[in-house]
Order: sequence, then C-alpha cells, then structure tokens
Amino acid sequence: MPTVAQPRPRPRSFDEPRVAPEARPRLAHLDPLLMIAAIGLIGYSVFTLAMTTQGDVPGDPYYYAVRQAIYGVVGIALMLGLARIDYSRFRELRVGLYTFIIASIALVFVLGNATRGSRRWIELPFFTFQPSELAKLLLMLALAGFVIDRVRRSTTDWQRTARLLLIGLIPAALVLLQPDLGTALVLGVIALAVLFVSGVRWTHFAFLGALAAGAIAFVLVLGPAVGVDVLHGYQQERLTSFLNPSDDPGDSSYQTNQALIAVGAGGKTGRGEEATQTRNDFLPEHHTDFMFAAVGERFGFVGAALLLSLYALLIWRALRITTLSKNLYGSMIAGGIAAMLMFQVFVNVGMNLAIMPVTGITLPLMSFGGSSALVTFMAIGILQSIYVQAQLTSKSGAGRLRRPAANAL
Repeated sequence: MPTVAQPRPRPRSFDEPRVAPEARPRLAHLDPLLMIAAIGLIGYSVFTLAMTTQGDVPGDPYYYAVRQAIYGVVGIALMLGLARIDYSRFRELRVGLYTFIIASIALVFVLGNATRGSRRWIELPFFTFQPSELAKLLLMLALAGFVIDRVRRSTTDWQRTARLLLIGLIPAALVLLQPDLGTALVLGVIALAVLFVSGVRWTHFAFLGALAAGAIAFVLVLGPAVGVDVLHGYQQERLTSFLNPSDDPGDSSYQTNQALIAVGAGGKTGRGEEATQTRNDFLPEHHTDFMFAAVGERFGFVGAALLLSLYALLIWRALRITTLSKNLYGSMIAGGIAAMLMFQVFVNVGMNLAIMPVTGITLPLMSFGGSSALVTFMAIGILQSIYVQAQLTSKSGAGRLRRPAANAL
C-alpha cells in the first residue's frame, strides 16, 4: 500500500512567535512593576482631580474624578485583555489598522465638533472619541509591521527609509490640519522611534534632523518674514512665548506664568486647601494640560517627585521590555510606546515649568480625558503582552533544553 507523503511543516520566520502550544498567559506572567506604575498614576490622577476640581462643575464637585475613575477601570480591563493576546497577531492586520487610522482622522473633518478653533473629537452617545489618540497606538502596530514587510523586499536603504517615514508622517500631517500640533508631534516622534529601533542608519537620522531644523526655521522665522504663515497665529505665539513669558503676561504667556506661580507656591509639601491658583481658577486647564502645576501647588515638591518617580518606573519598564521582546516586531512597538511616554511627559512637564512651548500635549494617565487614558492603558496592555510572550518563550525554550537530558537518563 503506497504511503501518503506528509506535508512538510512551514518554516518559521525570524519574527514569528515560538511559544509552546500549552503555554498560556496568566496574571502571574505580567510585569508587576509596570502594573504598579500604571495603576498608581491613574489613582493619583483621580485623587488629585477630586481635590482640585471640586468647584469646577456647579452641583457636581466630583464630576471629573468620577469619570476619570470610570476611564481607569475600563482602561485596566482593556490592559488585562490585551495582555492575554499575542501582539504578533497585529502584524497581519497592518494594512487594515493603517486604513482605519487614515479613515478615522479624516472622518473628524466631517463629523467632528469644533472646539476653540479645532476639530479633534467625535461625539458618541456615552463618550467623546478622539481618533488621533487611538492613532498613536495603531500607528506603532501598523508601522512596525510595514517595517518587517519592507525589510524582506529588495529596495535600497534610502528608499525604504523614505517610504516608511512617509507612511508614518501622513497621519501626523492630517492631525496637524485639524489643527492639533501637539498630537501631530507625538505621532512624528512615534514614527521616528519605530524606525530607530528597526535599525535605520544614523546618517538617515542626521539628514532628517537637518530637514527638521530647516522646516522649523522656515515656519517660525523665514515664512512669516515673507508673508507665508504655516501655523495659526495662536500656535506661533504658543511656540515662542515661553522664551520670554514676562513680555506678555496677560495674553500669550498667561498660562505659562500662572503655571510657574502655582508650582513655585507649592514649596516643599504643598499648600493643600490653600492652593488658590487652582481653586480660584487662575491656573487654566488645571485638569488637563496643567495638571502637573496643580499637583505642584497642592502637594508641593514631594507630590511632584512622587509623580515623576511613577513615570520613571513606567518608562524604565517600557525600555526594559524593548530589550526583552522575543522578536523585532515587539521591540519596535515597545520602543514606540516608550518614546511616546517620554516625549509626552517631557513636553508637558516642560511647558508647566516654562522650558517648553505650550502645545496641548497631555500628561499620560494624569490629565483628565477618556481617549487619552484608555489608549495609554491599551498601550501598556501591549507592553504587558510583549513581556508575557517573552517570559513564555523563555520558559518553553528552557523546557525544550531540559527534555533531552531527562530522556538521556
């Protein structure tokens, strides 16, 4: 009787998971320090909002705190759910994810509500959705997949870098048109971080840096001099007023000056119930953009140091997971998340201390906002997935190494 040839197993690619079939992610496999940092930040946010926004909404003193707590609970659930999914599956969805990014951002121009001269949000029955926030996470997942796809094709390094950079900057350009300069900058940083982790040559980054310096000079100096205004007037004022905040304390520098007063008034341990800058609404947007100044006034240097310590722990674990990933795809995603967190924290704290321009970039998991909180928790869930898969891969590999020795006995 003729034998039937068995199909040969498909060779496994260099970036495909090697987790044993019997291995399953559990809560015990999660990174505990990353979990502590994330839950600590959202808890700190809810507590601070409860203390500093009691008079912001008449008749509902805990309006912001309750909603932020709800966002936190939903976000933690999303984080745990994503941690149980093998992140490598998202690589196969790169085209669909990227298409959704472009479509959702474009939809804002049609259905979005205009607030303070910009269209960023789509009103849903129980939630205000900001597509550009979700685009941060989806861009990492999609662009990292495109990087691996391009590596396998026979193109020159310059062509590959240019095409990948174009893929990453198209969403940023659309967000800039809303206009939302802060989120556009974050998307640009994410794209550069993914390319950096992928191994793009330093000469390419040097060339891009020269182009960026030329673009900044044109936008802020040369363009206005010849009558070409790339940015809106208020955007240009925000980008330059922090250099001399005392020149126009009542207009373009008002936010920066009030933030400095609040931080300075906090002293070592804070003013507590005497935090008049926040309580009397002298400090604008103290529940979103200037949350750090509110923390500094209310809880002082000690409270601000605790907040920055939680961010240091969060970013350290993200960078650590970048090195632990079982494949290049995971390293690029983790690197993009780490860059996103570092950039947002640095710019937001910097604009509260008058060393960075006011760009509307929020403080992750601290600033009030559903889209921002949920997307940040989802990003941390992906980090947990990368960590879990690395742990399972390591354990299954060790098991395979031990089996021959056991059989030999």
